Amino acid sequence: MTEISQIASRTVSPPGPSGSRRSCPVSELKDRLRRVGLRPTRQRISLGWLLFGKGDRHITAELLFEEAMRARVPVSLATVYNTLHQFTDVGLLRQLAVDGSKSYFDTNTTEHHHFFLEGEEELMDVPVDISVGDLPEAPVGMEIARVDVIVRLRRKAS
Repeated sequence: MTEISQIASRTVSPPGPSGSRRSCPVSELKDRLRRVGLRPTRQRISLGWLLFGKGDRHITAELLFEEAMRARVPVSLATVYNTLHQFTDVGLLRQLAVDGSKSYFDTNTTEHHHFFLEGEEELMDVPVDISVGDLPEAPVGMEIARVDVIVRLRRKAS
């Protein structure tokens, strides 16, 4: 059993005398999954640990799958995709379609915009607020859910 699988299979500590649990990242992740209505399976815990254990980040399913393989987490690429979409559906991740062939998943779900470094396939948060004005009226019966601005960058030629 891998280290991450061992961590994911641990049972939650019972509440202490004050009624609160010890601060354990795995327990916090299990609680977070339960709060959004997802059962904390071993695979969700393992992938969640990889996703959220490194702070805010942008990742593709393929990169997460590679990380899982290096960490010896026994998952298929299909499971990684399914988990990322489940996490997105319940608001734990934000999906960004950068081009037609690749989606990125952002662990920072707050409203913010992105730079995309072409050729290096790197996505970065824009460090300032961007004002988007003159949006069109939404069609009848629809409302604008959010606006994603992706500013494409390339390195200057020397």
